[in-house]
Amino acid sequence: MGTIGWWKLFGAAFAGILFFHGFCTSENAPNYTFMHNATSAPPISYYDYIIVGGGTAGCPLAATLSQNYSVLLLERGGSPYGNPNISNLAAFGAALSDLSSTSPSQRFISQDGVINARARVLGGGSCLNAGFYTRAAPYYVREVGWDGRLANESYEWVERVVAFEPPIKQWQSAVRDGLLEAGVVPFNGFTYDHMYGTKVGGTIFDQDGLRHTAADLLQYANPNGLTVLLHAPVHKILFRIKGKPRPVARGVVFRDASGVKHKAFLKSGPKNEIIISSGALGSPQLLMLSGVGPADQLKAHNITIVLNQPLVGQGMSDNPMNAVFIPSPAPVEVSLIQVVGITQFGSYIEAASGANFAGGSPRDYGMFSPKIGQLSTVPPKERTPEALAKAVELEANLDEAAFKGGFVLEKVMGPLSTGHLEILTRNPNDNPSVTFNYFKEPLDLQRCVQGISTIEKIIESKAFSKFRYDSLTIPALLNMTASSPINLLPKHANASTSLEQYCKDTVMTIWHYHGGCQVGKVVDHDYKVLGVDALRVIDGSTFNYSPGTNPQATVMMLGRYMGVRILSERLNGDTQNN
Repeated sequence: MGTIGWWKLFGAAFAGILFFHGFCTSENAPNYTFMHNATSAPPISYYDYIIVGGGTAGCPLAATLSQNYSVLLLERGGSPYGNPNISNLAAFGAALSDLSSTSPSQRFISQDGVINARARVLGGGSCLNAGFYTRAAPYYVREVGWDGRLANESYEWVERVVAFEPPIKQWQSAVRDGLLEAGVVPFNGFTYDHMYGTKVGGTIFDQDGLRHTAADLLQYANPNGLTVLLHAPVHKILFRIKGKPRPVARGVVFRDASGVKHKAFLKSGPKNEIIISSGALGSPQLLMLSGVGPADQLKAHNITIVLNQPLVGQGMSDNPMNAVFIPSPAPVEVSLIQVVGITQFGSYIEAASGANFAGGSPRDYGMFSPKIGQLSTVPPKERTPEALAKAVELEANLDEAAFKGGFVLEKVMGPLSTGHLEILTRNPNDNPSVTFNYFKEPLDLQRCVQGISTIEKIIESKAFSKFRYDSLTIPALLNMTASSPINLLPKHANASTSLEQYCKDTVMTIWHYHGGCQVGKVVDHDYKVLGVDALRVIDGSTFNYSPGTNPQATVMMLGRYMGVRILSERLNGDTQNN
C-alpha cells in the first residue's frame, strides 16, 4: 500500500493524544463512613483544618492530618467508586470523553489551542490518567528543599496502597529494547526511581487491570477525625482583616448540589489552617476569587481586594508532548504507559498501544481518540462540536487495520516555557483562561526535536521490526501524524523534514500542567501563602518544574509529606508550650 493509501487509512487517528498518568477500584469500594454528599452538611460547621480539593494531594493530606485533628475535606466532584469508566484499564478514555456536568473530567482549552482536561472527582487526576507511577529524581528533591528521608517514607506510604509492577508484553518489550538500541542506556529494570536510561516504571493499575487512586489513601484516615463532603465547590475563602496586621483566613463558603450555601470555619486556635489543594487551575483561581491576586483582575470582576498579589496565576506550564503513530502488521496488546526512556538531553520517551481503550468499542483510539477532545492545536474559531464530530466520523470509517498499532511519544522535561492564568467569571465551576506558551523557550523545542529523533531510532530498531510495515518510511509516518484530517491548523509540507515544525504542528498535552501558586512567589517553602496567615497551598500549582517523568507519585507524596510536617510542627510547638 502506498503512502497516500496509508494516509487515508490512518489519518484520522492523529487527532491527538491526551495523557494523564495513574485511579480507584469500583469492585472493592471502601466503606468510608466519613464520606457524604454536601447536601447533608449543616449551614455552619467548625474544624481544625479545612482542605479545599480532594485530589491527588488533598486525599493523602487529609488522611494524615485526621490522625490528630478534625479535618473537613471539600471536593467539588463526586466519588470515583462504582464508576467502571474510572476503574477499568480497558475503559481508559471514556471518562475523558464524557462532557456531561457530572463527568469526573472537565474539559478546558488553553489559549494555545490545545484541548486539555481537569479532574472533578475525589482522587483528582489519579482517576483520569494513564496510571504511570514513578518518583521524582533525587536532585529534584534536593533542589526543592524537601527532607530526603521523609520524602522516601512518604513515597513508600503511598506505594503500599496504590502502586504495582505492570506486566510487560510484546509492544512495551519492543519499545524497551528499541530504546536500548537507540542508546538510552543502561537498562535499570523495574523501579520507581528516576534514573538515566531505560526502565519499567510502576502503575496504579493492579494485576486485574483495576485502578487505585489517591482516594484509596483515605483508608489511612482516622474516621472520627475526617469529614469528606462531595459535590461541594468552594466559592471563596473568608478572611479576618480588621484589627489584624495582615489578613487571616478563617473559613470558606461552599455550595451543595442544590445550590444551598454553607459555611465552614476554623476552630479557635493559632495553628489551625485552611489548605488549598485544588490543582494548577483550581488553586490560583480560588485565591483570586477570594481576593488574593492581581489587583487589576480582581477589580475587573468586582472582587474585594484582600491582598494585591500579582504573581498568583503566573508561571503556568504544561509539558509539551509529541508522538508518532506506528501502524502494526502484527496484533499488539492494550497497554498504557509502562516503559520509559530517561534521556540525558531532557526528553522522556514513553509508549502506549492497542485499541479498545475507551468505552469498550474496538473501533476507538482511546487515549488518542478525538472523542476525548484531542484535536491537537485547533485555532480558537475552529474549536467546534462539528469539527469533533467530523473527526469521530472519520475514525469510524477507518479500516480495521488502522486500529492495530500504537504510539511512541516524547515529553519535554521542565518545561522552561511559561504562561499565565486569568479568571473569566466569579463562578468557581467555570474554567479560567490559561496560556502555556508551548515551545516559547528554544531549549524546549530543541529537546522535542531530540526526542522525536530518538523515536525515529526506536522505530528503525531491530527490536521494533515486527511491529512496522516495511513500506512505511519514517517521513511517511511523520507525515501521517502531522497531516491528520482533524488537525485544523494550516498544514506545513515540511513537517517530516523539519522536526522543529513537526513539534510545533503536533504538540499536545500529557496533562502534567502546573504552576500558578509557585514556591518563592506565591507561597513560601512551607507552602504558606505569602502576605496572609492561616492559609497554605499544597499541590502541583506550587511546582516550578514537573517532577520525574510523570508527576502523580510526587503529588501524592507531597500531600503525605506536608501532613507529617504540619503534625510534627504542632507537636513540637505544643511540647515547647508545656
